Amino acid sequence: MVAARITVNGKETPISPAAPHTTVLDFLRERGLTGTKEGCAEGECGACSVLVARPGVNKPTDWVAVNACLVPVAALDGQEIVTSEGLATAGEPGTQPTLHPVQEEMAVRGGSQCGYCTPGFVCSMAAEYYRPDRCAHAESADSTDPEHGPNGFDLHSLSGNLCRCTGYRPIRDAAFAVGAPTEDDPLAQRREQDPPAPVATEYTQDESVFLRPGSLAETVRLLRERPDAVVVAGSTDWGVEVNIRSRRASCVVAIDRLPELRSLRVESDHIEIGAAQTLTEIERRLDGSVPLLAQLFPQFASRLIRNSATFGGNLGTGSPIGDSPPVLLALEASVVLADADGEREVPLADYFTGYRQSVRRPGELIRAVRIPLPLSPVTAFHKIAKRRFDDISSVAVAFALDIEDGIVRKARIGLGGVAATPIRALATEAALEGEPWSPETVEAAAQVLQAQGTPMNDHRASAEYRAAMLGQSLLKLYAQTTEAVSS
Repeated sequence: MVAARITVNGKETPISPAAPHTTVLDFLRERGLTGTKEGCAEGECGACSVLVARPGVNKPTDWVAVNACLVPVAALDGQEIVTSEGLATAGEPGTQPTLHPVQEEMAVRGGSQCGYCTPGFVCSMAAEYYRPDRCAHAESADSTDPEHGPNGFDLHSLSGNLCRCTGYRPIRDAAFAVGAPTEDDPLAQRREQDPPAPVATEYTQDESVFLRPGSLAETVRLLRERPDAVVVAGSTDWGVEVNIRSRRASCVVAIDRLPELRSLRVESDHIEIGAAQTLTEIERRLDGSVPLLAQLFPQFASRLIRNSATFGGNLGTGSPIGDSPPVLLALEASVVLADADGEREVPLADYFTGYRQSVRRPGELIRAVRIPLPLSPVTAFHKIAKRRFDDISSVAVAFALDIEDGIVRKARIGLGGVAATPIRALATEAALEGEPWSPETVEAAAQVLQAQGTPMNDHRASAEYRAAMLGQSLLKLYAQTTEAVSS
């Protein structure tokens, strides 16, 4: 097997002797690329962001910004990354390099203050700069929209980057000032070529091994042989465990590039989403065709996290406060589980069995999520948290209703943060179905919804607050649907 290597700023570099748990951040800094910074080590501040060449949505390759503090460097075996140092163009010997357009705008507009966060901002900004359809969106830009620039720049692409000097205005100015990449821009040209193909990896150091099997069949055989293995895709959860809790695994198995887990198909009666598709890929490929998911995505962590996180990972951790389970429950989704004996499909409502527990057996992994069609026309996702974006929810509520001739024909409600597992609000659904969509029905059902689950007191919210927010969420939905009908 070929020795594990990674291409950094155009130069191929061996990964050895880094330990399998070594993050991309530490790997880069140990090699003198200190523009990549550690701030939080949890993927919340963006000081560590770098660009990775990934399969594109609109072009063969997309430059994608990811948190280098979370990704094991072994997971990028055979892959290609660019750091803040690699964005500038080298000049003749003895001359200063030419700044990248993003770096130039950050400099001249005062976007770099203490400078600690600047390389991370620059990398996230560069990923948006190279987004293939950004300039096309500029033609329809709304001059009154404070979150999208006249150049098509989506300010949410920087939502995972934190400036401790509170220098957001000049950073925003810089983002809204960048133009289109020139024809001779090497990173723009790189988008027209295929990204590096996934390579099978077996990287061993210090009695630990990082494995990337080449197929799903090989993966499930391996998981049967190694039930102790930690399975990772985007590593947005495991990376935190490694950094903050100093957890180590004797065997880590990466599944993020398995072709069998990266499909997205729309059939006549369902949509199948591969468990290793990143949330950003899903969002851009569905392009709003599943409105409830379109409401979820902007509220799910940050763009940096969504560039790596997957439905398979979010469901696999079994967290009761994950944002995707309530939405997928409301959509009546099921999960396709695969192991060495074959596949089985389990309704998501039956998947969770206890706190971070599920029906998934040892050696079994989530291959895909299936959403039945047709979709309910009335949907909403309400995330109650202390911050508008990039926060953990205190309560999350997802609604999917069929309302015909003023009668609720079908109601599906998914809840997060109110029990040991994500749950369906079955009693509330029953209180709505067959009843008129009216203030009286909604107020009575809101009382039922307040009593769903077993909310607890913790540092995010009290049990009383959580119960109150459940009831308010249904009243809010009614107000929103009434406004939509009247308008």
